[in-house]
Amino acid sequence: MRRVTAMLTDPGLARLMTWLSPGFPVGAFAFSHGLEHAVESGGIGDAPALIRWIDGILEFGAVRVDAALFRAAHEAVLDDQRLIWAVERGAAQRGTAELALESTAQGRAFLDTMLKVWPHDRLTAWREALDRSGREPPYPVAVGYSCGLAGIALRPALVAYLNAFAANLVSAAMRLVPLGQTDGQRALAALEARIIDAVAAALQRQPDDLGSAALAVDWHSTQHETQYTRLFRS
Repeated sequence: MRRVTAMLTDPGLARLMTWLSPGFPVGAFAFSHGLEHAVESGGIGDAPALIRWIDGILEFGAVRVDAALFRAAHEAVLDDQRLIWAVERGAAQRGTAELALESTAQGRAFLDTMLKVWPHDRLTAWREALDRSGREPPYPVAVGYSCGLAGIALRPALVAYLNAFAANLVSAAMRLVPLGQTDGQRALAALEARIIDAVAAALQRQPDDLGSAALAVDWHSTQHETQYTRLFRS
C-alpha cells in the first residue's frame, strides 16, 4: 500500500540531512540564482541587502513555484499524474535559460545519485519515462518525489529544502560580497521565519496556484548570461 508518513522519523531526518547537505553531488555550489550579477552591479554589498534579496525569492520568486512543485511531487506517491504535472510545470516556470539549467542540472544529478545509492523501482521507472519524453527532472520535483517514496513527511522535507536553497545563496554571497561566516549565519537566522512562512503558505495554497514576480532576480539572471567574469553558472 502506498502511504506517506505524517511524522519525521530518525531515518527520515538522517536522509534529509544527507540529501540536502552541501556535500551531496548535485553541484549546487556552481549556481547563484542571479546573485553574482546583483553583487557585480552593486545591488548587494552587505548582509541586510542579501537578506532582502533571498527573502524576496522565498516569498515572490522561483521558490514559490518550487514549493508547489515539491508538494506535487511528494503527493505523486499517491497519484502518478501529479508527477507528470510537476515535471511539465517545472519546465515552463523558469524565467531564463540559466535558471532552467540551475533546476534541471541539479535535478538530474540528484536523481542519478539516488538511483546509484538509494535505488527504488519507481525512481527507475520515472528515469526511463523522462528519457523517453526527452525531459529533465526539475530539482524540487526530484527531491520531493524521493522524499515521498522514502516516507519522509512533507512539511519537514519542504522546510529542509527551502532552508538548503537559502543556505546555498548565503554560501555564494560569502564568496562574492564577501561576507564573513558570522554574517552568513546571521542572514540564515534572519531568514528562518520567512522559510517557515513560505512552507505554510505552500501547503495552504491550491496546488496549481503557480507563478512568481521576482522581476529583478530574472533581470539579473539574464544579465549574468553575458557577464564578462563569472564564478557561477547562474
